[in-house]
Amino acid sequence: MMQKVKGFTLIELMITVAIVGILASIAYPSYIDYITKSGRSEGVAAVMRVANLQEQFYLDNRSYTTDLTALGLDASPLVTEHGHYSVASAGTTTFTITATAKGNQASRDSTCATITLTHAGVKGPSKECWK
Repeated sequence: MMQKVKGFTLIELMITVAIVGILASIAYPSYIDYITKSGRSEGVAAVMRVANLQEQFYLDNRSYTTDLTALGLDASPLVTEHGHYSVASAGTTTFTITATAKGNQASRDSTCATITLTHAGVKGPSKECWK
């Protein structure tokens, strides 16, 4: 009597590897884009937070500050929670808040390497950075 052989043939295994490779080649760029956008949202949130604190400071002192510790933050310049951006503020009669990408975020996101917001609400460098 012949025994029934259990297992996979080499052809079946190679087809499976090819399918997994095709799926990975589609998924990986989308994953990197997602990681880039999530890091960018951290920079936008930090800029908005500093802008709100600047406006509160202005109400109390009739001027803006360049020292972020005067706003109650830990450091000047401020580094975001996951370290993707460094945030600084310039100006006393007006302000421009700038978030500068650091580390991997800087190399992945050349379009939005710096995110800016002025006292007048002008957002830079492009609308893509604020999505």
